Amino acid sequence: MNTAIMVVVVMTTIGLIFGLVLAFANRAFSIEVNPLIHIVEDILPKGQCGACGYAGCMAYAEAVVTDPNVAPNLCIPGKKPIADLVADLTGKKAADIEPRVAQIKCNNGISEAIKKYTYVGVEDCIAASMVQGGPKGCQYGCVGFGTCAKICPFDALSMGADGLPIVDEAKCTGCGKCSLICPKHVIGMVPIGSHVAVLCNSKDKGAKAKKVCAVACTGCGLCAKNCPYDAIKIENNLAWVDSNICLEKCSDPVCLAKCPTGAINPLTVEAKKTAIIQKEAAAKAKKEKLAQKEKTEQK
Repeated sequence: MNTAIMVVVVMTTIGLIFGLVLAFANRAFSIEVNPLIHIVEDILPKGQCGACGYAGCMAYAEAVVTDPNVAPNLCIPGKKPIADLVADLTGKKAADIEPRVAQIKCNNGISEAIKKYTYVGVEDCIAASMVQGGPKGCQYGCVGFGTCAKICPFDALSMGADGLPIVDEAKCTGCGKCSLICPKHVIGMVPIGSHVAVLCNSKDKGAKAKKVCAVACTGCGLCAKNCPYDAIKIENNLAWVDSNICLEKCSDPVCLAKCPTGAINPLTVEAKKTAIIQKEAAAKAKKEKLAQKEKTEQK
């Protein structure tokens, strides 16, 4: 019995000693964190998307507060309201951010696609594309296993019945994480309000592209020839639209009727809904900023 009591006393004493040592070390070697870092981090969207170039929202908050060379407008999902708040808190000037959304540059769904083989394996676009470039005949098309939708931090992508991603424009922040993960580079980012989109990613010449996909861009150039504003170019056998020119000048795209395969489609972006969301986000961010300011003053 005495031995048991002694063991308890010794273990308790050792625990107390180590606790005191750790408490002293924590106090002696602690690094004081600038409270502004936490304030900035709190107003960021928390998507941890990395679009700012940093490993998460906290890392960006620390950088933008402590480094005078880090711009306050690097949070793409936060758009202008968050950029303005960060600029105000850090005493910097925020340049305008062009709002953008994801665009799926492929219309080669299950109903249209010609298959090279039947893929049986991990349902992941990267894994599938490593097997002969993927199961679809078009080596440039969407693989269709939804890796982009799984990784989207804002739940803005879902897989449609035809095996192609569908973008929820109201939820899409334009962070570009889906674009980075796509092994075929099928997802691009376009300005909100763009009128048309080339729903094709093929670099093959006309006959070869058409052989594996009925809705492929053949690079015929009819769209470019008929565009009155010179907003469309043909590069690597694929039509490319300058969204800035198209957005600014064109209200009635004639290129849509000229495309023989229907590879150019109207791009309907819910600009009004997006504007409402941005307004609500700005109001929320302002409210949070005031709350944080009150907390800081109370401390």
